[in-house]
Amino acid sequence: MTALQAVRGTRDLIGEDHRRYKHVVDTARDVAATYGFDEWATPIFEDTRVFARTLGDTSDVVTKEMYRFTDRGGEDVTLRPEGTAGVCRALVSNGLTQSLPIKVFYAGPMFRYERPQKGRYRQFHQIGAELIGPSEPLADAEVIACGWDIQVALGISEGVTLEVNTLGDRESRDAYRAALVAYFSAHKEALSQESQDRLVRNPMRILDSKDEADRRIVTDAPTIGPYLTEAAAGFYMRLMDHLGRFGVPFRENPRIVRGLDYYSHTAFEFVTTRLGAQGTVMAGGRYDGLVEEMGGPPTPAVGWAAGIERLSMLLTEDRPAPRGIVVVPVGDAAEAAALDVLQSLRHAGLRAEIGYRGNLKRRMERASKTGARAAVILGDAEVARGVAQVKNLDTGDQAEVALGEIAAHFR
Repeated sequence: MTALQAVRGTRDLIGEDHRRYKHVVDTARDVAATYGFDEWATPIFEDTRVFARTLGDTSDVVTKEMYRFTDRGGEDVTLRPEGTAGVCRALVSNGLTQSLPIKVFYAGPMFRYERPQKGRYRQFHQIGAELIGPSEPLADAEVIACGWDIQVALGISEGVTLEVNTLGDRESRDAYRAALVAYFSAHKEALSQESQDRLVRNPMRILDSKDEADRRIVTDAPTIGPYLTEAAAGFYMRLMDHLGRFGVPFRENPRIVRGLDYYSHTAFEFVTTRLGAQGTVMAGGRYDGLVEEMGGPPTPAVGWAAGIERLSMLLTEDRPAPRGIVVVPVGDAAEAAALDVLQSLRHAGLRAEIGYRGNLKRRMERASKTGARAAVILGDAEVARGVAQVKNLDTGDQAEVALGEIAAHFR
């Protein structure tokens, strides 16, 4: 019988891979908490309308990548392709729009049907932060600063650059959209078929095209700066001032657009050359229209998401497994006493395991192979005297310790 394998585009997180995953999540959670973010966990599948109505019918996520299916009850559901829409749905359905501002941190799996490649999977994992309620550019800067501090805490910020842009307010975007339509219409025949379709439905998405011919045309496309209203330009300037005060280095990139339709004003990406072509490690922006799309009141919001796989790839040090203590009983009477010692260590918050079988030599060899830092050796004679031999597996030093004092000895 052929052995079953993981589904294409998924992978098992085992050993070092899972320790890196956990380190990223734990570090991000701790840093986000210092900024006042509370952690939420939303379902991994939602009513398809949560994504189809909010991500935009021209986005690649909706048109190509969603894991969408009809369940046994006839409901149209989708495995979540991103976290923001689910957070906003939860805000509305739990009646929290009267309790703003709210800061949300999340971590967990997302699902997109796309070609698997280095750092990109069909089941992938993200951390994210959403600040819902404030309309001031200070909120955008604070969210970005939180993301930057997470990367600093992970030790991966060197070689990572923050790029920022503005998408303007509605009036700015309408004027910019008209300019883009005029420009790209003059080059329509040279555009890819996908960009020709976007020209009618969402011309800003052409700026994000990966097609080489499109990229050459995009080089000379107008930028949004000349089309910004005074209010939108002022918002952008204040954002950059705040970033400077937060100590977050950045550069402007007028070509940044978001692939989802609910963004306005701020758009940003943290990018690096250390991951090859897939250089974005964290991205986000302001999405003032999303909560209203979910049936809530008009509500400003800003946030970001980051792929845990990509962040893990940037970690420069391995995450070794915690080193524990192995309890090695030799003899029938010793095994009963060993269980008491084992649980006393665990209840003291120490990692402890028991050597199951084999003679003393074989059990000690296995203890060393597991990376244990110490062994507690109990023979029938030691148990009769109420003691155990405690051996430091790094130095080889050995001492006799009373059974009731072993947990205190390691603390």
